[in-house]
Amino acid sequence: MHLLFICSRNKWRSRTAETIFKNRYGFQVASAGTEPSARIRVNEKMILRAEMIFVMEKRHKQRLLQKFAAACADKEIIVLDIPDEYQYMAPELTELLEESVMAYFEQED
Repeated sequence: MHLLFICSRNKWRSRTAETIFKNRYGFQVASAGTEPSARIRVNEKMILRAEMIFVMEKRHKQRLLQKFAAACADKEIIVLDIPDEYQYMAPELTELLEESVMAYFEQED
């Protein structure tokens, strides 16, 4: 399954999520940011490839829907509500991401 994690600058939250879930549970994972200053900027190809899209905040979902409306049309975009207050791989962030993302998959089963 292809997962895409999105935050603003792709430096802390989405990048941590990519690191945590890459090559685990059979997931193929990418991460990107919505801002022009993002380490890796989200693009239409990433969205089209993703089977599930996780965003850290509601504003990230809004930006995806505005900029990539057609690509997002049939996609479920899950808002994790994780604020931008953690450093890359911070223990609190990794725990929060593990719980949030895996809880979603447990609901799906």
